Amino acid sequence: MKQHLHMITLGVKDFKRSVEFYSKTLGWELSGASQEDVAFFQAGGAVLGLYPREKLAEDAKVSPEGDGFSGVTLAYNARSEAEVDGIIADLKSKGVMIVKEPQKVFWGGYSSYFADPDGYLWEVAYNPFFPFDESGNLNLD
Repeated sequence: MKQHLHMITLGVKDFKRSVEFYSKTLGWELSGASQEDVAFFQAGGAVLGLYPREKLAEDAKVSPEGDGFSGVTLAYNARSEAEVDGIIADLKSKGVMIVKEPQKVFWGGYSSYFADPDGYLWEVAYNPFFPFDESGNLNLD
């Protein structure tokens, strides 16, 4: 298997609420490939998908039950501490649950966390050690 991530799909409890959160609250553009019960957002070189939790679990042949920390976080890397602050202030003004206020962190960066309507955690971080390429993607090599 090639070392490449193409898509992340989140199983969501309330599909319409989640689509509204990502499209209206975060301001992401819904892809034309979206359908009645699946939504897609182009996210740089990858795609974020939203699909009803029960249907996603059924497709994977697993139980849809689960609670607490899933062991997974999603991340948006900002270009500065000020950008992190601005994003979190905007989300806070829209009523988004901020899990961790922006702060300097042990690894030398600056980060904050917010939760989407299903409790999926998003980190908004400035990492001075991760450069962006000309397309705005992280380039670790």
